[in-house]
Amino acid sequence: MDKTILLVEDEKRMRILLGDYLKKEGYKYLEASNGIEAIELFNKEKVDLVVLDIMMPFMDGWETCKTIRKTSDVPIIILTARSEEDDKLLGYELGADDYVTKPFSPKVLVAKIKVLLKRYETSKENNSTNMDIDGLFIDELSHKVTVDGEEIILSPKEYELLLYLVKNSGIALTRNQILDNVWGIDYYGDTRTVDTNIKRLREKLKSKAYLITTIRGSGYRFEVQK
Repeated sequence: MDKTILLVEDEKRMRILLGDYLKKEGYKYLEASNGIEAIELFNKEKVDLVVLDIMMPFMDGWETCKTIRKTSDVPIIILTARSEEDDKLLGYELGADDYVTKPFSPKVLVAKIKVLLKRYETSKENNSTNMDIDGLFIDELSHKVTVDGEEIILSPKEYELLLYLVKNSGIALTRNQILDNVWGIDYYGDTRTVDTNIKRLREKLKSKAYLITTIRGSGYRFEVQK
């Protein structure tokens, strides 16, 4: 399988438990007990996915997620003891790809890891065209996105969202359509997730944010204004 998972969790017992499950599935894994250790490992080793606890000393999960997203689109799953909807939205806003609330089944977490890795790899392998839309350039083979020549870092979910909008250019897409096609029909979140990620995507697109038009009361449309 040759995939490396970075486990960022301050409870050693939890790291050991999750590590055992990952080894059984053929994954390699690295351990960090706080965000500072995680960033050091992430910058030094090849990491394919991050499992990231929120409540940690020195540097919490929110700050760690934000730091990773400045340079990488690697999939991130957030672990937290809190189930508040606002926390989940913040996680998605910071670029997390999935969210697991403690207590949870390690088998469920491993299943989520498999799905995210497969989706990430399949997307990279199957996409091999380039698109240049009014200075917004998308290289589907490398997942590289640039705005007026400057590369921007998107999370896997933000990239999928952008690609879905672009490939349906000119079509008014409802929030539910976007949710089903980007997050999957088995996703349990609500349509606020779409709004949060659209807002974050627009911020990253900077001068090209106008390409994503809001359809009042319905959803969004990607449109090149002539």
